[in-house]
Amino acid sequence: MSIVANGALLVVQVVVGLLIGSLALLADSVHNASDVVALAVALVGQLLVARPPSKGRTYGYARAEVLAALVNSAALLAVTGWVVVEAVGRLGDPPEVQAAPLLVVGVVGIVVNGLSAWLVARSGTSLNLRAAFWHLAGDALGSFGVVLAAVGLGAFGWAWADPAASLFISALVLWAVFGVLRESVGVLLEAAPRGIDPEAVVAALEAMPGVTGVHHLHLWSLDSETPALTAHLQFGHGTDLHEAQRLADAASAEVAERFGIRHTTFQTECGDHHDDVPVALTRRSAPDRH
Repeated sequence: MSIVANGALLVVQVVVGLLIGSLALLADSVHNASDVVALAVALVGQLLVARPPSKGRTYGYARAEVLAALVNSAALLAVTGWVVVEAVGRLGDPPEVQAAPLLVVGVVGIVVNGLSAWLVARSGTSLNLRAAFWHLAGDALGSFGVVLAAVGLGAFGWAWADPAASLFISALVLWAVFGVLRESVGVLLEAAPRGIDPEAVVAALEAMPGVTGVHHLHLWSLDSETPALTAHLQFGHGTDLHEAQRLADAASAEVAERFGIRHTTFQTECGDHHDDVPVALTRRSAPDRH
């Protein structure tokens, strides 16, 4: 529904913007075009994520949406730069723009983007869906800027209101794009997930009874919503295999409850892992099944 509604609005914005020569409306249409692409990418991403893992892709296609969000954001950043350059040039010599069509399309944009943002917000919290939501919410504010430009033109004759509104819209786009770029790059470079402090995870594991040390801890995200963890757990001398298994299970439950990490791999080491041959045990939690 959001793709169809924003696609129709995009056509109207481009046609009217070209007819009346409004850069603010064309800038808003560029943002709206990015919304259409972001929504389509989110839909494709959801379909890809649903595909099961294969022998060649043991993690499945979970990061397809993250890669698509990165490409989409980079393209949007380049187009927005062009709009900023055009708007700065028009501030000194603004063209005449008809206020009435600008006002009508701006109001329609507020309604369409506002409803679309509400629909997407109900669909999920993945990186692509959050990016699509912020694009739509920013577009609703951008359409509000178009309305302000129309009021300035029609009521006060402010010819500079149109390029000024396009700069305002571009600022909203850049704010949203940098956030998506930062998160996308973080996931692809396997940075620690936002909101999870590695030092806090180590402290929680070391505080567990029976655990004498934690090292080689790694935190990353399988996709935009699924954190994963690997670590070496060190136990005291005399810890047998069954006790090591029990402690590894307890460690998995601890990080799942406190930090929401349900994909864990622990290697257990009994005694001094530098001097003695460790008793190695690897445990990986199974993914949730619905």
